[in-house]
Parts: sequence; structure tokens; C-alpha cells
Amino acid sequence: MYKLWLMVLVGVLGMGAAFAQQHPMFQDADVALGEKLIADNQCNACHIRRVAGDGSAIYNPKGRINSPGALRGMVEYCNTELNLGFFPEDTHAVAAALNLRHYKFR
Repeated sequence: MYKLWLMVLVGVLGMGAAFAQQHPMFQDADVALGEKLIADNQCNACHIRRVAGDGSAIYNPKGRINSPGALRGMVEYCNTELNLGFFPEDTHAVAAALNLRHYKFR
């Protein structure tokens, strides 16, 4: 558990410059919470089962996730389909973390 928190902390600190470039929709999001929820709910393991490899092929900014709203909608879809129990602020946080990590909507 300590290693996970350390990885999240290092990742968040390493994204310090990216926070200034976060899309306005996600400015108020708790990115650290989003990263924690992604890890706790093993999102990457599900993505690996769906697309194989390291799972990152599921993140396709030129595909159907072409806006911050679509990204947040897809996170809500996963929340509903997998019965994760995310509150709206959790969905918002996960989408913001994914935006910083993969989509980079500005």
C-alpha cells in the first residue's frame, strides 16, 4: 500500500506543470483522488482484458472520446456498468486524472 501511495504522489508531483494546462472543465477536480480511484478499482486490469497489451490502447483521443465531456461520460459509463459506486465528484476526479495522463484536452 505504501508503494502505491508513493507512486501516486510521485506521479502527481511530476504532473505539476500539467496542472496549469488542465482543461477548464477539470480545474476544480481532485486529481490525486482520481488516481487513487483508478488504482483501487483496478481500471487498468479491466482495460487489459478488453484490449490486451498494457491496456493503454483503450485511450484513443482521436476516437469517440474527442472532448472532455465525452471523457467524463465514458468514466460515468464504466461507473454504471461496473457498479463502482462513484459519486459525481469521483467521476470528475477520475476523468481529470485520465485527461492529464492520456487525453490532454486543454
